[in-house]
Amino acid sequence: MISQKLADALNEQVNNEFDAAQAYIAMAAYCEHHSYSGFANFYLQQAEEERFHAMKLYDYLNDRGIQVKITATSAPKTEFNSILNTFETSLEQEKAVTKNFYDLTDLAWAEKEHATISFLNWFLDEQVEEEATFDTHIEYLKRISDDKNALFLYEKELGGRKFPSNSND
Repeated sequence: MISQKLADALNEQVNNEFDAAQAYIAMAAYCEHHSYSGFANFYLQQAEEERFHAMKLYDYLNDRGIQVKITATSAPKTEFNSILNTFETSLEQEKAVTKNFYDLTDLAWAEKEHATISFLNWFLDEQVEEEATFDTHIEYLKRISDDKNALFLYEKELGGRKFPSNSND
């Protein structure tokens, strides 16, 4: 049985995921404002992914008989120095999310809540992928530097990203 402490922590993570989605929408707005619609699309798809994560937690809590408590989202950062800065900010955000999932997993282990440990393993694997993705984008953008043609092609590639909304992962 999930303790109140673990239930509260899982509920908090639901809200953290919605906060992350808002942050990615703010990054999309920044990109769109600066005529980088491909990068804006990338961030809008990332926001969809974060909402998917929130709903995955939501469903788990409901399956375990725990009421989900949605709180207000915090105001995200809206100003950035560059497209590269949006990706650097994203990587830091994902590292914070990884720490949150480590803390949740540690708590689940301490409480010997094996079903929750199993459930959280999916998120731990996902966070490895998330951090690697943003690290790769940062390296590509640094390599591109001021090459406007390469940036155009890279933006076009990211503009084609679609998050599969019916994902069963």
